[in-house]
Amino acid sequence: MSSMFSAMKVFNYRLWVSGALVSNIGTWMQRVAQDWLVLTVLTNHSGTAVGITTGLQFLLILILGPWAGLLGDRYSKRKILLMTQSAMGTCALILGVLVVTNTVKLWHVYLLALLLGVGSAIDAPSRQAFVSEVVEADDVPNAVALNATSFNLARLAGPGLAPDRRF
Repeated sequence: MSSMFSAMKVFNYRLWVSGALVSNIGTWMQRVAQDWLVLTVLTNHSGTAVGITTGLQFLLILILGPWAGLLGDRYSKRKILLMTQSAMGTCALILGVLVVTNTVKLWHVYLLALLLGVGSAIDAPSRQAFVSEVVEADDVPNAVALNATSFNLARLAGPGLAPDRRF
């Protein structure tokens, strides 16, 4: 295998990076879809409401980042990731059920955006550091680069795949 993909020779890393790609695409789809939901369905095209939703999703990543890094240093990164990914998946499921049952309210989206922000803030440092536990030391730089590529690919693809409620 070429040195560009040397980390991919590790089965557990292939599982990890594939799962992370799917999870990150889903997270970006949710972020865009809930902003679109706020803009077009729950408000009369309120930029303020969309700004609040976006702020709730991303501001906590900045605020909680240093403390979240400490959590990843003190506790099992694997357990942290299992908890954060489960929590963020549950938030997506709840939002989906609320939308499908046509019971979603603006405060629901705000709360779920806040919880997604908390989950993302805690998840990110552990996710980045976990890579070094999956591959050998020689493959860590390659695994980190592939992990970053996977994240940015999800950031590119996820918004384009976000559902549009005008079906």
